[in-house]
Amino acid sequence: MEIHLIRHTAVENPENRCYGFAEIPLRKEYAQDFKDINLNNDYGFVISSPSQRCHFLADYFRLNYIIDERLREMNFGNWELQKWTDIPEKEINPWYKDFINVKASEGENLLEMQVRVLSFWKEFTQKKDIKKVLVITHAGVIRLILQAVLQFPLENMFTIQIDYGKKVIIDVNEDIFSIKKVNV
Repeated sequence: MEIHLIRHTAVENPENRCYGFAEIPLRKEYAQDFKDINLNNDYGFVISSPSQRCHFLADYFRLNYIIDERLREMNFGNWELQKWTDIPEKEINPWYKDFINVKASEGENLLEMQVRVLSFWKEFTQKKDIKKVLVITHAGVIRLILQAVLQFPLENMFTIQIDYGKKVIIDVNEDIFSIKKVNV
């Protein structure tokens, strides 16, 4: 199975607000961003995060898709849509020091997100009847999948650049995973 993981295109966020679960619009130039995306039309299966910024891409390309809640970005709880600079230091500093275990109030930490994402990944990669898949999701989700495949330390996941509107291609053959391309 060939799995194409694509990050949604760039969002409109001039005030640098924290967002994960929250809905935030794509940038005004999204139509041009979509034209720059190289999608094949031979996907046997398409799955999207429920976030509008993801499934809007599937709608634009007129893809038949299903939504899976596990493909959402991190839940930042009460920090959602606050400017990063407005989040109180007593809340954000512990997260900066340990983003793996610390979470925003009413949100989730990285380990909780990892459990959610990897439950999708393990379930999905067991399917044997699909040749080519498109998964429309977020940078955090893609990084967690790459971390699971490559087995690098979780604290290093932000060293991987996942560009807006670009794909990571992973080949799965007999439970062997090969990263074929990144940011294409």
